[in-house]
Order: sequence, then C-alpha cells, then structure tokens
Amino acid sequence: MSVLSEQTCPVVVLVSGSGSNLQAIIDSRFDAEPAIDIRAVISNVPDAYGLQRAARAGIPGIVVDHRGYADRAAFDAALMEQIDALSPRLVILAGFMRILTEDFVNHYAGRMLNIHPSLLPRYPGLHTHARAIESGDREAGATVHFVTAEVDGGPIIIQARVPVLADDTPDTLAARVLKQEHIIYPRAVRWFADNRLTIDDGKVLLDGERSPLQELISHEH
Repeated sequence: MSVLSEQTCPVVVLVSGSGSNLQAIIDSRFDAEPAIDIRAVISNVPDAYGLQRAARAGIPGIVVDHRGYADRAAFDAALMEQIDALSPRLVILAGFMRILTEDFVNHYAGRMLNIHPSLLPRYPGLHTHARAIESGDREAGATVHFVTAEVDGGPIIIQARVPVLADDTPDTLAARVLKQEHIIYPRAVRWFADNRLTIDDGKVLLDGERSPLQELISHEH
C-alpha cells in the first residue's frame, strides 16, 4: 500500500460495478493535504470491476454479497460492521446499486456521499439519460449529494451541466455526463476532507456560504 502522511482523511468506498468514479477518486487522492486514505473498497458484487481497480492501487477489497443475507436489514448490518471496523470519516457511494435502510443511512448521516447522473431533483432513480432525452431537456448533468433516507433526495453539494444534443442517445449523453462526474466527485470529497462543507436547514454550505453551490459548473462538450 502507498505510504500516507499522518494527516489523512480516511474513507471507505462502496461499489457494485465498474467503479469509474472510484478510479477518479483514487487518481486524485494525493492531490492535496489531507490525503484521501481509501481504507477499503467494499462491493456487494464479487466480480465487480471496481475491486480490480482497488487491487491495482494497493487498496484492500472486501466483498459483502447481498445474496448471502436473508433481507436488506441483515445485509446492511453486515455492511455496517465492515465499514465501522475501518473507522472512516466518510463513506462514498460510487455506483453502489443497493437501496439502503433508514437505519444504515442515519448511522452515517452527514458523512456519506453519493453521485447521481441527473440534475436532481429531476429524475431520481434509474434511466436518467433516457428520461432527459424523452422530456426534451436542453441540459442534463450530474449531482453529488449527501445521502438521506429519501433515495437521491439528500442535500446537494455540487452539480455539473452538459448540453443535450439533437442526436443524443442515452449512451452518448451518459458518456458526456460521466466525464463531468469524474471532475465533481473528487472535488466534493476534497471539500469534505478539508472540513469546508456544512449543512444548514437542509442546504449545503461551502465555507459557510450557500451561494457558490447554487452556481452549476457548465461544460459545453
């Protein structure tokens, strides 16, 4: 494993699939102090490619297969035990395709992040790009938010916009959005590590100010 300075922000990342956002966080973890100390990558899918990304980076990979548990509560309890043993400051969902129980979410309230491929509150849930195209939207994007019991409904930290082009398919739009996800997710993690984020009355503040988070990062390509 890489040698980290004493000043680090310990995190655990949860993945279910490819883990491209995990890779973006891995690639940026030493860009500033405190370094992002990814203590483990945990997946509910034994052959998730994200586990290979972790292994290449010298990060421990842990499998908690949801199919081995009687119900969602039992799985979440086992997952929580694995996470808490690593003592993270932050839990990062990076394509973790499980709806989490309210007990689990409340346990990590204010210290669990997710990224969603739409401009929330538009299009929570699945098939976001197809829904944006079908609705005739001129813009789409991605949102990093704190996780709450409401699926894709937590306080928004940062968003990125991309144009919806006339010839877009869900796949081409998804690819354009994904490039911006890889920019804004590491940025939000860095803000958390630097203790710059707070929540006031359900709104996220950056350095005590709400206004910067209302300005969406706009990209034309």
